[in-house]
Amino acid sequence: MKKFLVFLAFTYLSCINAQEKPKLVVGIVVDQMKMEYLYRFSNDFSENGFKRLMNKGFTFHNMHYNYMPTYTGPGHAAVYTGTTPSVNGIVGNTWFNKAIGKDMYCTDDADVITIGNGTESEGKMSPKNLLSTTITDELKLSTNFKGKVIGISLKDRGAILPAGHFADWAFWYSKTGSFISSTFYGTTLPDWVSKFNEEKNYEKYLNTKWELFKPKEVYNESLNDNNPYEGKMFKKTPFFPYNMKEMYENNDAGVLRSTPFGNNLLADFAMKAIEKENLGKDEITDFLTVSFSSTDYIGHLLGPRSIELQDAYLRLDQTIADFLAYLDKTVGKNNYLVFLTADHAGAENVTYLKDNKYDVSTINSRKFKNDLEAFSKEKYGENIVLDYSNSNIFFNKELIKINDLDLDEVKKTFKEFIYKQKFIRRVYTDDEILNASGSDMYLKFIANGYDPIQNGELVILEKPAFLEYGATGTTHGSPYTYDTHVPLLFYGWNITPGKSYDKKEITQIAPTLALKLKITLPNGTEAKVLEEILD
Repeated sequence: MKKFLVFLAFTYLSCINAQEKPKLVVGIVVDQMKMEYLYRFSNDFSENGFKRLMNKGFTFHNMHYNYMPTYTGPGHAAVYTGTTPSVNGIVGNTWFNKAIGKDMYCTDDADVITIGNGTESEGKMSPKNLLSTTITDELKLSTNFKGKVIGISLKDRGAILPAGHFADWAFWYSKTGSFISSTFYGTTLPDWVSKFNEEKNYEKYLNTKWELFKPKEVYNESLNDNNPYEGKMFKKTPFFPYNMKEMYENNDAGVLRSTPFGNNLLADFAMKAIEKENLGKDEITDFLTVSFSSTDYIGHLLGPRSIELQDAYLRLDQTIADFLAYLDKTVGKNNYLVFLTADHAGAENVTYLKDNKYDVSTINSRKFKNDLEAFSKEKYGENIVLDYSNSNIFFNKELIKINDLDLDEVKKTFKEFIYKQKFIRRVYTDDEILNASGSDMYLKFIANGYDPIQNGELVILEKPAFLEYGATGTTHGSPYTYDTHVPLLFYGWNITPGKSYDKKEITQIAPTLALKLKITLPNGTEAKVLEEILD
C-alpha cells in the first residue's frame, strides 16, 4: 500500500511538472539553411551542437515553406506569426507597393530614429508593417507584459519581425560594429548594450584571420577553394585564409556579416542579453529570438558548394554547442525550450548545373523588364508597365484608362508575350490568384504570398533552377523544394526525442508553440499544428 501511495504521489508530481511552462523559449533561425546541410556535413559536426538537438530532441525532416517568395523578411514573419504573407503583409524584403506607388522595405518606419552608434537609415525600423501578431506578442499578452521578449540578429528584419509588436527590445548589427535599435523600443539603449558596444567586441574577430576550422581534408563535401562558381569577397579572390583586418580597413565593420564570426559575435551578444536581462530567471516565461545571418551572406556570395559555407556551418555547430552549454548552466537543462529552423533554403548555382549538362541559365532581370517595356510600346504605343520586381508586374492604370484600354485584355496580351520566354513556367493574373482553388500547387504557393493591396496585376513563375541572379553564388525566392525545404528541430523542455518524415508547413510552428505554452494563438494563423511534440 505504501509503495502504491508513493507511486501515486510521484505520478501526481510528474503531471504537475508536465504542466509547468519553460522559463525561457529560444527561437533560432539560421538564414538560408537547407535541411540537406544537416545530412551533408553530419560526419564533421560535434556531438554537442546540431547533433545534440537532433539526437536528444525532435527532428522534422520534411519541413517546407508554403508560399512564394521565399525571402528573409517573409520567412521570419511566417515562422513567428504562423501565417503567410497574404495575411501578415510581409510580401518581400523590399517590394513595389502599388497602394503607395513606391518601393518599401519590410521594416521601414519613418516615424522612428536610430538609437545607438548607427547611421540614420539603419535605425529607422520597426514592426509597423507586420499586420498580424506573433507568438512572441501572444506571450507578452498572456503574461500581462511580465514575460520579456527580446529579438537579436545581424539583420534588422531578422531581429524585428520575430520579436513582434510588443517586444521589450530588438537589436541588430550596424556597420559601425555596434548593436543598435530604434525609438520604437525606447529612448536610449540599455546600459549593458552600451557597454557591450563600448568594449568593441567585434574587434577581436576583425583582428584575426578566417582560416579553416578543421583540417582541409575534412572539407571533401565541398568543391575546391576558389572554384569558378564563387563570387568575390569584397572585391578579393575568395581563397583561404582571409585577412579580416585588411577586409575591415578597406571597408567597415559590416564585413563581419559575411564571415562565420558574425554568428560568433551574435552568440556573444545573445548570452549577454540572457545574463543582463535576467531571462529565464523566474517562473514567468521569457522569449529570446536569435537569427544567425552570416550563412546567408556567405551563401549568396560564394554558393552552397563552397568550402567557406561548409566552414561556416562547422563553426556554427560549435557556436550552438557553446550556447546550449550556456543555457544548461544559466537557465537549467529542463527549464528552456529551443527550436531551430531557417527562413528559407537556397538554390544550386546555375552555372554549376549548366556545366554539368543541365539545360538551365541565369535570367537577366533588367533585360526582361526592358523587353516588357519594348513590347508595351510596340503593342500600345507607350510603356504601360509601371514596375517589375519580385516576380510581380504592375501596370500603369492611369495610362490604361487614358488610352481607353481594357485591363483584362492587357493582362491577357502580356501573358501571351511572357509565355514565349524560355525561362517561364507559369503566369498568373491577380484574378486567378485571388480565386485559386488549390488544384494548382504553384498557384496556391503564389496565392499564399500575395496581397492584392500591395502586389501586382501579374505574377510570373520561372522554371526550376532558372535564377534571376549572376553567374556566381546563389539566391532563393521560388516555391521549389530547393528553396522551401528547411530544418526544424525542437529540444529541451517537454520534448520527447523522435523524428518525423511527414510533410509539414512552416506556419505550423507558431500555433504549436502557442498550444504547448497554453496561450492564445497568433491572430492570423490557420492553427494547423505539429501534433508530434504536443502532449
